Amino acid sequence: MVKWLKDAVFYEIYPQSFCDSNGDGIGDIPGMTEKLDYIHDLGCNAIWLNPVYDSPFRDAGYDVRDYCKVAERYGTNEDLYHFFAEAHARKMHVLMDLVPGHTSDEHAWFQQSKKDDVNAYAKRYVWTSDAFEGIADHPYVSGNAPRSGVYMLNFFISQPALNYGWGLRTAPWQSAADSPEAVSTREAMKDIMRFWLDHGCDGFRCDMADSLVKNDDEQKHATAAVWQNIRQMLDSEYPHAAIVSEWSNPTSAINLAGFHMDFYLDHHHNGYNTLLRDYECNEADNSFFRREGHGDINRFLMDYLPKYNAIKEHGYISMFTCNHDTPRASRTLSAEELKLAYAFLFTMPGVPFLYYGDEIGMKYLDLASVEGGYHRTGSRTPMQWNHQKNYGFSSAEMDQVYIAQDSDANVPTLADQSHDPASLFNVTKQIIALRHANEDLQADALFDVIDADHQVFVYRRGNMICAVNASNHEANVKDPALQGKKIIYTIHEAEVQEDELKLGSGSFAVLK
Repeated sequence: MVKWLKDAVFYEIYPQSFCDSNGDGIGDIPGMTEKLDYIHDLGCNAIWLNPVYDSPFRDAGYDVRDYCKVAERYGTNEDLYHFFAEAHARKMHVLMDLVPGHTSDEHAWFQQSKKDDVNAYAKRYVWTSDAFEGIADHPYVSGNAPRSGVYMLNFFISQPALNYGWGLRTAPWQSAADSPEAVSTREAMKDIMRFWLDHGCDGFRCDMADSLVKNDDEQKHATAAVWQNIRQMLDSEYPHAAIVSEWSNPTSAINLAGFHMDFYLDHHHNGYNTLLRDYECNEADNSFFRREGHGDINRFLMDYLPKYNAIKEHGYISMFTCNHDTPRASRTLSAEELKLAYAFLFTMPGVPFLYYGDEIGMKYLDLASVEGGYHRTGSRTPMQWNHQKNYGFSSAEMDQVYIAQDSDANVPTLADQSHDPASLFNVTKQIIALRHANEDLQADALFDVIDADHQVFVYRRGNMICAVNASNHEANVKDPALQGKKIIYTIHEAEVQEDELKLGSGSFAVLK
């Protein structure tokens, strides 16, 4: 296991929207570098950086045109190398976003692959053998290349699927997962990883990590074998490097594939979804952290505990406040409710991720799609630093800013919250500091459930106890584990006497 992950708290930067240093309306790498001290002061000692590769930006950079070149709008490769160095000078680590399952259709590999001749890249992508032969149960494009064949898509129409082979093969053109062409694709991806690791990157978040081998079995064994091979390379050549998967199946991603971390994604009806975004699945919003709802922590635990117990010896489940694909939790939760949610997320096992702007409660906006964002665009708006032009994000004219910003009169800004001890920003900062100061609150310390009763949850972390009452009424918890414990941190009212803990409505406490 990579040692630095035990005390890691990640900050996700969406580069387009974080800080614009040159006034063109788009965030860039020099702007991110200027803000490293801010991220460090917040308590985040690791960064997940969304794609900064050269791209036509039909999917916000997840359509890669050149894996080894920084997009001009963000700066240069040298700017990114400098960013790595400055992060390391602050004892911070940086994960890049790896997109292994597809490229842009403008990538040089694909431009060669679609030619009507045999070349080194002819089998780099998934092609059928005839222009009139489709791909059952998979999206594909036909009639768009000189080559006679249709090519498979991995997501949008501009993202042809790279060829890692097939698990169940039903046609002659389907490569085996251990075929030379599938191995060649895997080795090319390893070379891309080596390129960035050699220049200072500390690992990768792996986009759509379970999408590599097509027609794989339920547990994705063939895809897992690809990642195990990559993990072996990392352990041998870059033992400090970490990888986190966009998979949301930790048994496969961690135990089989060898990822250090797996994201607990916001999938409908799963445990994480019941905490913050239950409204996505039900007419009534019974999210656990919504005070006026009828949430139940056991809905989360029934899904989470089997996953946690299956992988706790091998890796980490990573929960996040939000990410670039998910509606911000502030869409339905108040700042007071967010305080409890963050306190919970940052005191649970595993490696947590904080999405830029969530620390100040930036809002989810209903916006027109930008660069393939569609409904996700509303969570990708520029960071709100202060009340200067464009909230301090950019000196560009308003109509030149990458995505429209919040126009509400009560828009949250860092400047407003930084000097208020009770603000969401400062509570977030306090909780992260508490995690860093106590090994019992970090990634792999003991976790055990003490009490779980609807909107009241009490849990053990090492020799410490955390308690949250997300309801709108007071709650009492009586348990021998509370004997001799003292409260060292609270959000709102909490009191312990002997073996009984009294929690005010909407409160959180840490006992030691």
